[in-house]
Amino acid sequence: MKNKKNKELAVCGFAAVKALEAKNPDKIKKLYFNKVRANQFSKLCKTLAGLKRPYNMVENEDLEKLSASIHHQGVVALIDKPEIKLLDKETLTEWLHAKEDVIIMDHVGNANNLGAIVRSAAFFGLKNIVLISDEADSLITTSSYRVAQGAMESIKIYKTDSLEKFLSEMSGKMLRVGTDVSATTPVSQIRKLCAEKNGKGALIVLGNEENGISSETKQNCDVLVTIPTPAKLETFDSLNVAQAASVIFYAMTQN
Repeated sequence: MKNKKNKELAVCGFAAVKALEAKNPDKIKKLYFNKVRANQFSKLCKTLAGLKRPYNMVENEDLEKLSASIHHQGVVALIDKPEIKLLDKETLTEWLHAKEDVIIMDHVGNANNLGAIVRSAAFFGLKNIVLISDEADSLITTSSYRVAQGAMESIKIYKTDSLEKFLSEMSGKMLRVGTDVSATTPVSQIRKLCAEKNGKGALIVLGNEENGISSETKQNCDVLVTIPTPAKLETFDSLNVAQAASVIFYAMTQN
């Protein structure tokens, strides 16, 4: 839920709010919890009192209204609507120097998928996600925060106005990897391919579930990879993008 007047975003779910408490308690403008969660957030209430921020114990019905969801898990924190930073040269220079891996979401178009991908990225130690500007704000929602299970506090999210321009600028600087069900190179080769490029970081492009990544994006990739389907099994032709992302991130951690 977004408070249109104050441009606030409701963060609900026990893990998501606990992550805010641990890493960014100053982001919390208001806190609401039910009787069951009262003791679990007593320390945070003291912190908010010191910051002169309001907190209240309320009924579940109130939490449902605040979060627009029955999946609030007994707690809702209101934060300012996050502003996604536009990619700049300084950030790109830092990535290249550290040889960091970067995930790009090419119009994935679903807040729950973003939340799941953020959670997987944090689990596998990936730190950077890039969204396309025209949909970036619509993906940062109460739902994506809840599904991420606190991982939003561990991931840096940026946006770019032009994916094709960004990929073109990264030519020769990062290994540009597109994901495509019709590709022949397995995801297990990503680290090997990076090593062949003098250990450059990988830039992984994930597409939407209906059409995948665009043809223009494919033309700006160094390699297209796929998740091989098990032999002799009747399978679907692809995984959910969040599930596929987890497999790809795992492959990226293997030597």
